[in-house]
Amino acid sequence: MREVVILGSTGSIGTQALEIIGAHPDKFRVIALSSAGTNPALVIEQAKAFKAGFVGVVHNADVVCQGLPGVKVIDGAFASSQIATLECDIVLNAITGSIGLGPTLAALDAGNTLALANKESLVAGGDLVMSKAKAHQIIPVDSEHSAIWQCALAGKKDQITKLILTASGGPFLNRRNLEDVSIADALKHPTWSMGAVVTINSATLVNKGLEIIEAHHLFAMPYSAITAVIHPQSVVHSMVEFADGSTIAQASPPNMKGAIAYALNAGDRIIDVTTALDWSSRHDWSFEPIDQAQFPSIALARHCGQSGGAMPTIFNAANEIAVAAFIAGRIGFRSILPVVESVTKSYEKSLPSPIRDLADVSAIEDDARALTHEHLLRLVP
Repeated sequence: MREVVILGSTGSIGTQALEIIGAHPDKFRVIALSSAGTNPALVIEQAKAFKAGFVGVVHNADVVCQGLPGVKVIDGAFASSQIATLECDIVLNAITGSIGLGPTLAALDAGNTLALANKESLVAGGDLVMSKAKAHQIIPVDSEHSAIWQCALAGKKDQITKLILTASGGPFLNRRNLEDVSIADALKHPTWSMGAVVTINSATLVNKGLEIIEAHHLFAMPYSAITAVIHPQSVVHSMVEFADGSTIAQASPPNMKGAIAYALNAGDRIIDVTTALDWSSRHDWSFEPIDQAQFPSIALARHCGQSGGAMPTIFNAANEIAVAAFIAGRIGFRSILPVVESVTKSYEKSLPSPIRDLADVSAIEDDARALTHEHLLRLVP
């Protein structure tokens, strides 16, 4: 029986993880949950259903306390970090955004195995995170990185020559005129059901840029050996190329349950987690290079990653603010990347000092967000 802590339990990854755990009560036991608390009724429902002994929330702690008598409720901005230190078999960090970095570091410092779905931890603080992680302490949950982890088992690490991440291309793959894109248009992802921020990031392909940075840290591969290709069907989740010319691919239906279950059970496969591909019918899978002119986010993310230090942190923070401005209707879709690029370029002549700790990350993010707001004011006075 594996004892599990879930951070971000009410989000897409968290709720799917609980569905998997609920279907396999002989394998898992939830000991703690954390959430922002903006949906207290759902947090209460989850804690009751899984008999969690601890619950962490940032908001509505009084409501959660009243709904969960006998449960230890931890509230405040550091609730998830406190929950992440509880002794357990695995901590699933399913929080969205760089706010997940603190809980990631807390889990690693406590010696817990970390199933990491919070890619921003490795974008905002990759060197810091990896300096604290012991061998095999981090297990990837993103479907692309889970696929790479699985494919890499086909050979020795020094035989790997390239990591190939796949991208659906989002809702605008074949659309050239993006002047009148609405928020509703950008949220219509063709193959995945995700939260608003991740879906917008998929529409700009910023999400794939973040995943390239994440792959660099997770698998200790140089950026020159990491690429991404368009695969609209989202069935091949990623591939690994080996020195003998072989390419190993991991294929499964476009959902997250396989990757989540594989991580929760530390690489030991669970029967019937997701429906297998139907090989009695025809499949047409296509792959094509990413149009860099249409999706400049990939080159920008790679540049920031190769620049190192705080540049990926700045890239991510600027994008978070620009995406929020688009969702709020303040800027158009095509303005997101130019804003992010202008902010990152502002730092290139005087890069911030290397990141030493979480306080450094927070300070750099605050500065980058403030500068992004200044750039937005020039567009929308």
